[in-house]
Amino acid sequence: MRTSLSRTLSLAVLSVAAGGLLVACGSDDSTATGSPSTSSSTTTAAETTSAEATSSQETSSAAPTTSPGDAATAPPEQPQPVPEGFPGPTEAPVDARGQAFLDELEKQGVTVAGNGEIAISTASYICSAQSQGVPADEIATFVTANVGVEASAAGTQVSAEQAGETAQVYIASAQNTICKA
Repeated sequence: MRTSLSRTLSLAVLSVAAGGLLVACGSDDSTATGSPSTSSSTTTAAETTSAEATSSQETSSAAPTTSPGDAATAPPEQPQPVPEGFPGPTEAPVDARGQAFLDELEKQGVTVAGNGEIAISTASYICSAQSQGVPADEIATFVTANVGVEASAAGTQVSAEQAGETAQVYIASAQNTICKA
């Protein structure tokens, strides 16, 4: 028991130390600045003279400064006009089952936002979730949330109780229309 505890603690300390070293070595700076130093603290007089000669040769043969390329000095690109009909239709067409679902909601007094796209996608979720065996309470929770989204998109507010009641209408309407395919 004591050995495994000491191993665990040793690994933890080692991990922290390695992480600290990696963090200490990292930097966002990816360019080199300055010139490398050729001096050493334990050089002899001959080595110092040789290092000074090499250093003076390096400074005289430094690379010339260059100007930025064409891409850096090119004028900014002008935006192009958006093609007509881009990116395509903004609304998805409603098929017969979707329309039947929307009609069923309307009979029940539920007003949907826009063309009913949110309501139809919620109904599709209901059918899919039921076929996959998702518990009814999870489906009801998700549908209740979507009823709130639908109400918000329609510019109305609903209480949690109203959203729960409307969710049950959505579920029943979906089962009677879209899920019966």
